[in-house]
Amino acid sequence: MAKRVQVIHTDDIDGSEAAETIAFALDGINYSIDLSSANAKKLRDAFAPYIAAGERDRSTSRRTTTSRRKSSGTAATDIRAWAAAEGMQVSSRGRVSAEVREAYERAHS
Repeated sequence: MAKRVQVIHTDDIDGSEAAETIAFALDGINYSIDLSSANAKKLRDAFAPYIAAGERDRSTSRRTTTSRRKSSGTAATDIRAWAAAEGMQVSSRGRVSAEVREAYERAHS
């Protein structure tokens, strides 16, 4: 039997369809947010004066951050496979939503 899973990213601010996921960090905490083109522009415009006045930290990179992820957690691929088998909508890439992770943890505890 074939299944087709359609993933639609939703803007985390207004609920419209998201065009992209933006990653940023503040106070040493990394964040990502799904935004429409209009809200992505608003975010970039809001950050612009701070970015212009700030200095880029060249001691860290995405690659370094990615390599420091804890290995004790369940792999996103395992959670995605479980969620798809349960008929849940889940993205094929990127972060797994907290809602899906929590459902997985409840089912496997």
